[in-house]
Amino acid sequence: MMGQEPRQTTSNIGHLEKPSLQALYHGLNKHYYSININYRKNELEQKMLLNLYKKKWNEGLKLEQFDDHAKHNEKVMKTMSNLAKDYTKWIEEEMKKTTTEMVVSNVGKINPKKHLSSDSEDLMSSNILQNLSMMIDTKTF
Repeated sequence: MMGQEPRQTTSNIGHLEKPSLQALYHGLNKHYYSININYRKNELEQKMLLNLYKKKWNEGLKLEQFDDHAKHNEKVMKTMSNLAKDYTKWIEEEMKKTTTEMVVSNVGKINPKKHLSSDSEDLMSSNILQNLSMMIDTKTF
């Protein structure tokens, strides 16, 4: 079996057929064939597949582990402090350069203002959700 493929048939009818010499010559047993499969879904099947990995309504109420949440907050705060330093440098450079020079010099660089605002929004939303879910858990349980 060294160097041979395990496939023995040239037919899918249900019985074994040995390949002919011409089929062997043209590449049978050397490569597997790829067949395009076209399958159509109706509207209900599409809705079902779209809802497959959707978050449930109670996902926001689940508490994150306190240690993990604290570590995440600490990590985000460190990145925010670095972004704030970068933003002050960015503003100082902006004062020295013209608008066209600033646009050209910032191509491909991280915009610290955008990242700072998005990180702060993410941090606030995660902390608010954590606190609300803690309060709901203490009242319900």
